[in-house]
Amino acid sequence: MSLITSSIGQGLLWGVLALGLYLTFRILNFPDMTVEGTFPFGAAICVSALVHGVNPLAATILSFFAGMVTGLVTGLLYTKGKIPVLLAGILTMTGVYSVNLRILGKANVGLLNKNTLLNGQLLQKLPINFPTIVVGLIIAIIVIVLLAVFLDTDLGQAFIATGDNEKMAQSLGINTDNMKILGLMLSNGLIGLAGGLLAQNGGYADVNMGIGTMVIGLAAIIIGEVVYDDLSLTARLVAVVIGSIIYRLILLLVLQLGFSTNDFKLISAIILAICMMLPLFEQKFRTRKLLKKGVEKP
Repeated sequence: MSLITSSIGQGLLWGVLALGLYLTFRILNFPDMTVEGTFPFGAAICVSALVHGVNPLAATILSFFAGMVTGLVTGLLYTKGKIPVLLAGILTMTGVYSVNLRILGKANVGLLNKNTLLNGQLLQKLPINFPTIVVGLIIAIIVIVLLAVFLDTDLGQAFIATGDNEKMAQSLGINTDNMKILGLMLSNGLIGLAGGLLAQNGGYADVNMGIGTMVIGLAAIIIGEVVYDDLSLTARLVAVVIGSIIYRLILLLVLQLGFSTNDFKLISAIILAICMMLPLFEQKFRTRKLLKKGVEKP
């Protein structure tokens, strides 16, 4: 039971990252490689702040703003520097690695005997792993509500229009470059926030902890879309978080089958590949079913 509750808590925290990735991957419709630099950057800022006695809530908020900085850098390189988005993200990710080493002072820093958002006095009274679920659920709800409100505003609609059809958005007087920068900042802000939360949950920050995070986020998005189809935008945000929980439960099942934790990255890639191919298999199945019905008609 404790393994299941742990997976649900982890899924909720990783869901915050998936929500951030959803803004660029699905709404703006381009891949942002900054993710794998932003995640450990948010963790490094949060852990460094906690080690120096900063309030856990303030340290967590700092991780969000740290992520926004990396998003801003990538956005400026992409829109003003005219560097392709993939390369802009890789450049930022590479540079942030050295920044993380500067912040932490070494490859990894632990949070032993430090106050965090997950070990408050009230939360310590809860059963094991339930503090993670409570905090993860509260933050996921807050993020989903704020994103839903934002996307329903004129600015949010301009942001969505930029991803749907950039030329049409420009013809309507929307500054698409600013929308892209805004999207990258919000996306990476949430990814940095997830880094801070997961660092507190794991009890450490490591400069290499961002490897594979993009695959994890994409897996959550794809699983959410496969399981729940034809949803409103707000419902899609909820589905992304549910997809993240399902993904963690799948990994738990894989562990129970005897696989090693060293295989997580490979398993993540395989799960993502399968999920991305499911719509294709479903379409082929429907086509064959329709053709079969057509042949059977007298």
